[in-house]
Formats: sequence, C-alpha cells, structure tokens
Amino acid sequence: MTVVDNAIYRDGVRVATPASLEETFETREQHGGFAWIGLYRPTDAELDAVAAEFGLHALAVEDARKGHQRAKLERYGDTLFVVLRPARYLDESEQVEFGEVHLFIGTDFAVSIRHAESPDLGRVRRRLEASPDLLQRGTEAVLYAVLDEVVDEYAPVVGGLENDIDEIEDQLFSGDPAVTRRIYDLASEVMEFQRATRPIVDMIGTLERGFDKYGVDLELQRYLRDVKDHSIRIVERGEGFRQLLQNALTVHATLVTQRQNDEIGRMTQLGLAQSEQTKKISSWAAIIFAPSLIAGVYGMNFVFMPELDEPWGYPFAIALMLGFAAALYVIFKGRKWL
Repeated sequence: MTVVDNAIYRDGVRVATPASLEETFETREQHGGFAWIGLYRPTDAELDAVAAEFGLHALAVEDARKGHQRAKLERYGDTLFVVLRPARYLDESEQVEFGEVHLFIGTDFAVSIRHAESPDLGRVRRRLEASPDLLQRGTEAVLYAVLDEVVDEYAPVVGGLENDIDEIEDQLFSGDPAVTRRIYDLASEVMEFQRATRPIVDMIGTLERGFDKYGVDLELQRYLRDVKDHSIRIVERGEGFRQLLQNALTVHATLVTQRQNDEIGRMTQLGLAQSEQTKKISSWAAIIFAPSLIAGVYGMNFVFMPELDEPWGYPFAIALMLGFAAALYVIFKGRKWL
C-alpha cells in the first residue's frame, strides 16, 4: 500500500483519519490543524496530487520522484525539503544497508516519503501521538521526531562497524590474505556512512540559524539541538573508524612488505648457500680435472713422446699431477672457496 498512514492533527491529537488523499485534502480544510501523510514509494500520480495540493516546488518533487539523493535540507519559501539517509546493520551479512527518506514540511502539512524498509516511521508516528505536548507544537515536531529516529538507528550501525574493525585487527596479524579486501569493503561502508551522517549536523545548523526568523518553538529548539549533539558524536565515531581503517591498511602494507623482505632474505640466504656449494663443487672439479688432463695426455700412447722413454717420466707425471692439484687447492682455499 502506497499511502501507509495519513491523519489530521489539531492541538496534538489525531482528529481524523481520511481513507484517501482526496479525503485528506478536504478534511484538512474542515478541521484545521495540520495533515501528516505517510507514503511508501508513491506512484507518480500520488506524488503529483500531493504536490498540487500543497504547492510543492517542482525541483523538490522531481528529486523525491527519482530518489537516490544525497542527504540535504533545502528551503522553498515556507516549505522545507529534507532528504535523510537512514542505515541499519545486517548481522547475517555483516553489511550496512542504506535507505532514503524524503520529508516535505510546511506550516500546515508534513509529507514523509519512504523508499526503503528503514526507518520505521510508524513507530515515529505512534511516539508522537503518545506525546500530545510535543505533537501540538506543529509540523516541526514531525521533522524533529524523524531526525531523532534516524540518528538513533545509527547507533546499532556504529556497534556493528566497531565489531567488524575489531575482527580486522585480529585478522591483520594472522596472515589472512582476505583481510585486504575486507578492509577495502569496510572502508567503503564507513565512507558511505559518513556521507549519510555528516550532513545532519549541517542541516540542524541551518535550522538553528532560522529559529528566530521562522518562529520555531523554544522547546523544539532544545530537542533539535539534542539531536545535533547525538549526530556530532556519531560523525566523530565515523571519523575514528575511518582513521582506524587507514591505520589498519598501513599496518597491513607494512606486514606484507616485512613478509616479502623476509622471503627475499630467505631466498638470498639460500642463494648464497647454493653459491658456496657451487664454489666448492667447482673447486674440487678443477682440482680433479688438472691431474685428469695430464693423465689423459700421457694416456694417448703416441710413439713420439720423449718422456715415455725416460726413467723419470712416470715420477714426473705423478709429481705434475700432485703439484697442479696442490696449487689449485691452495688458491681456492685462500679465496675461501673450500
């Protein structure tokens, strides 16, 4: 159902519950007070009917029709157009889900348009109806109550993000390769959360500057300032989360670099050890090769080899082999190859 609830309020009490938008428009003229129409993903025809009845600005109506707007507050004459980005934490997937709420606040009407499941505007309405003293202060009370509900629903999101960051800190030192992607995904969620929460502080600041000009009730001023204080704390927590994630990313990069350096060092040590072994093997091969060369020469059995006929030929060949081997051993030992 597109029209979730609509009612006429006077002196803080619901005096009529029209069955249709057309009836709401007619009843508002009869009873006075203000109308609060709650819509959930309205059709173009319904939105056009509301816009025509309350004289809503075309640009604001177009934003409400398209959705996917940034959080903001804009004033068109005596009408406020407010876009809020509520959020809720999904424990099953450990993700933050963002919604969107549009509010048109006039002197004698409030139109709330919800594009997601959150926040529960029905609970907001029941809360206000249970507090006639607050509701009788006019449509600004509706704005306050919705703002307060959205900011209150940020608290569980903050708790969920904090748990996720604690888990990341544990993953950092466990060597889990998936931690990089998780840090990146969580940082994206935190930035989106900041885009939803930061504008609320500026919105209420804008309202504060218009308190005197638009004659906002003194008690409502206090309530709105309280919401501002809560939103500032939420924003500060978001800033802290972002810094923690930036630090986590830096620590992770340092740990990865350290592991890479350790691996390079291990490979270098292994290469040096292999190099030492190669030197030893090459040295012994050279020592063995020299006598083998001499023995090979004298083993060719040519007739015209004068040393073969000399009595000192054999001792000379043996001495030559030993001399070469000893000389090479001394050289390689001096160079610490052996």
